[in-house]
Amino acid sequence: MSLPDQLTVARVAAVPLVVLLFAWDFPNHAYWATAVFVVAMATDQIDGWLARRRGISSPLGKLLDPVADKVLVLAALVMLIGEGVAPAWMVALIVVREILVSGLRLAAVERGVVLGARDLGRLKTWAQTLAATIAGLAAAGAWSDDVAWWAVFAALVATWVSGLDYARVAPRVLRGENA
Repeated sequence: MSLPDQLTVARVAAVPLVVLLFAWDFPNHAYWATAVFVVAMATDQIDGWLARRRGISSPLGKLLDPVADKVLVLAALVMLIGEGVAPAWMVALIVVREILVSGLRLAAVERGVVLGARDLGRLKTWAQTLAATIAGLAAAGAWSDDVAWWAVFAALVATWVSGLDYARVAPRVLRGENA
């Protein structure tokens, strides 16, 4: 397994730690959880950069990378509902879109097509990461809950706009063509 793929797997492995840190009530736990989340999400930039620089992009990496991002971001957002800074209805709508696009990816794989991350999907991931970071800092007391609300709302909008982009290419993908 290449180093970029290992970084992607490490991102998934960080999920239980982020969840535990948000759930465990000790002084500054939200700061710690947010810091681990930010470091783990930073590996998304590093693994992509390494894969491109070394020319070792793999089908596994193309498939696993967006899944790793989804699992980490969604875990953080779900935990932030319990912290009172991420509205449950917004997070639920984000989760629904992620499940729908994941279903499209699985259908594409069945047809021999790897549906990698699209440009709007990358923007969506950035917006969700920023929202989870801002909401994590709000849970820690560094930001207002209102700032967190607007950050999660912006992520929700970006999530559904990128979902429409995937819906646009879905017919081609479902016919077994590359997007």
